[in-house]
Amino acid sequence: MNEPKWILEQATISIHEMLLAEHGGATGIRDVSLLKSALAKPKHRLVYDPDSTLFELAASYSFGIAKNHPFVDGNKRTSFTIGVLFLEINGVSFHAPETEAVITIERLASGLNNE
Repeated sequence: MNEPKWILEQATISIHEMLLAEHGGATGIRDVSLLKSALAKPKHRLVYDPDSTLFELAASYSFGIAKNHPFVDGNKRTSFTIGVLFLEINGVSFHAPETEAVITIERLASGLNNE
């Protein structure tokens, strides 16, 4: 696999703000170091597992944001959106039924699903 296109911190913050503007919620970053850690997670995964697929790296983004909870509100929405965006910018279209996506992210955030 070629080096994937990664999601930048400022892009993540902007997407989070857009999601809050559209769906509501409290603004702000709860802990910037937790955001940086979540965004570094897929890069570290690729270093230690060079055979990681784009889907596994996208899941790593989603897992990192959902578990680290770096934002005051909207972490699950942001985690799903960033995972899908990562796939899209790397040439993979992703479509899932809304109900299935919500259940999966809820389970991920609660610890019932793992990366």
